[in-house]
Amino acid sequence: MKLFNISFGFFGVQIAYALQSANISRIFSTLGADPHNLSYFWILPPLMGIIVQPFVGVWSDRTWTRFGRRIPYLFVGALVAVLVMCMLPNAGSFGMAAGTAMVFGLISLMFLDTSINMAMQPFKMMVGDMVNEKQKGLAYSIQSFLCNAGSLAGYLFPFIFAAIGISNIAPEGVIPDSVIYSFYIGAAILILCVIYTSVKVKEYPPAEYNEYHPADVSETAKEQEPNMLQLLAKAPKTFWTVGLVQFFCWAAFMFMWTYTNGTVAAGAFDAPTILKDGACVLDTTSSQYQDAADWVGILFAVQAIGSVLWAVVIPRFKSYKVAYVVSLLLGAVGFLSLKFVTDQYLLFVSFLLIGCAWAAMLALPFTLLTNALKGGHVGTYLGLFNGTICVPQIVAASLGGLILHAFTTPGELAPESTMLFLAGILLILGAVCVRIIKEK
Repeated sequence: MKLFNISFGFFGVQIAYALQSANISRIFSTLGADPHNLSYFWILPPLMGIIVQPFVGVWSDRTWTRFGRRIPYLFVGALVAVLVMCMLPNAGSFGMAAGTAMVFGLISLMFLDTSINMAMQPFKMMVGDMVNEKQKGLAYSIQSFLCNAGSLAGYLFPFIFAAIGISNIAPEGVIPDSVIYSFYIGAAILILCVIYTSVKVKEYPPAEYNEYHPADVSETAKEQEPNMLQLLAKAPKTFWTVGLVQFFCWAAFMFMWTYTNGTVAAGAFDAPTILKDGACVLDTTSSQYQDAADWVGILFAVQAIGSVLWAVVIPRFKSYKVAYVVSLLLGAVGFLSLKFVTDQYLLFVSFLLIGCAWAAMLALPFTLLTNALKGGHVGTYLGLFNGTICVPQIVAASLGGLILHAFTTPGELAPESTMLFLAGILLILGAVCVRIIKEK
């Protein structure tokens, strides 16, 4: 139960993250963004993550208050996230011009991802602080379960609200009510979950913490001062080898978050197209497009279910590395199939397979890394390790538009499904790189 309490707030944080992941492309497309430019809107979230999380790690390593070591950062991050979640989906509702609304949305997105990153990282750090090596696999599995449960809820909210009669279509440039209410409910659940963890979890005070981390006691005061560049230079080999696998995996999922809406709308729902500024784009005011966007939430929820089911299978493998390879290859098959599958229900199979890769990405890298770490800078290393998540997303977001342009025939709809096929190739490369990881 204590392991569960440490991670329970992660459920609320993941609802916020799922709402962001499933709806950012939808929101900015509705506000008038060109599909070739969609990937650029996705640069901000990982950019803020790579800036924020290392500093949260460094500062929280050096913090102790009567509320704890990591929890103050968790609570402040969640509070800011709640406020921004009430603002972001209203970007098109204030009567601003399309360009102004997109700038407002970008600023809101920047603050939302900053706060989500600030709230997310302490959960991984508390496991490193308070859980022994034998229990870490279980602790991160619990975290993975709560992560997927939160994702499932966040992905389903817009579909559920539309099913009970709340409108999922709106005038041009305005976000549908079903999406707005989803963000409101997600914000309420987030703050309640974080309050629960903050009340239930008592972090170890410095003296007790040092009993479980004796390396901290022997270090000099100078050595205890975290210097991120020096620590990065001394990072264990596992940090870099797992990081290489992470590069291919997170680039693949960045393409999924960016291009699934357009792929499903064009392939499975036959959404109508319009000419806009001389380019052929999907009509985001059409019921087909918005129905497809709701269906993407269902598909992402299926992915989360697949991840939960596969997370039960992963511990049955005798080797973490074998589990990692099999999981990524299954996910690759799921991504590759999206280029050819156009039946909305058959897409469930594709996303169940993608969920296998997601389960491995959530649990295995942190298990492998934390077991290789010693000393008093676990939080800093976990913050730095977040760079292996953020950098590939930034690279994928920066290059995504250029790659899509290369495959687009002038005057025709951009083939967003090609980007998902490329995501499958990236997961295969990640699986190949797993062989260089040393488990200890």
